[in-house]
Amino acid sequence: MSYVPTLTTEEVGLLLAELRRVYGRKHNLVAAVRDWGLAMVMLEAGLRVGEVVGLDVGDLLFGGEPVRSLVVRAEIAKRHVERVVPVSARLGGALCELRRVVWREVTGRPECPAWFVGRGLRRLGARQVESIIRRAALRTLGRPVHPHMLRHTFGTRVERVAGIRVAQMLLGHADIRTTQIYCHPNGDDLLRAVNGTGRQANGLM
Repeated sequence: MSYVPTLTTEEVGLLLAELRRVYGRKHNLVAAVRDWGLAMVMLEAGLRVGEVVGLDVGDLLFGGEPVRSLVVRAEIAKRHVERVVPVSARLGGALCELRRVVWREVTGRPECPAWFVGRGLRRLGARQVESIIRRAALRTLGRPVHPHMLRHTFGTRVERVAGIRVAQMLLGHADIRTTQIYCHPNGDDLLRAVNGTGRQANGLM
């Protein structure tokens, strides 16, 4: 069975902070918050990169307010099957920040791409998102990270907290055998083990 690579809690924090960092005039605050926000959607809702780039502002804001449930529309879902992911408090806060910084001029345009470039509001593509995440990870973690690893991190966290069936539903897997790969120890489990937070550290071995 395949091993699913994930990010530790510390690595997630470092990556998000790097994505939020502003670099010069070309990479301004709007671009930084946009990049951070799309990573937050993958980390907090488990969307695939192809699903993330298909999102419109209207998928994330309703009546100018952050949605409470994110509907992954059939036309952007991998298997063309709609699914619904509840919006966490953390993601809700991120959507508020995106509304304030990135979507401030397009909140009344639900058809506008959620992640865009320039005044022409050109939609970001999957390759661009992959490059954004990869570059940020290289700068802060010293290794490349594919956006799918953010989905893996979400799926593993959900499986730990709510079980494999819930993870299957939120990830949109047709076959639970696909979800079973999230049952392996993740990066946080391994880190706790080598840091001695298991039984040996408690004097039980």
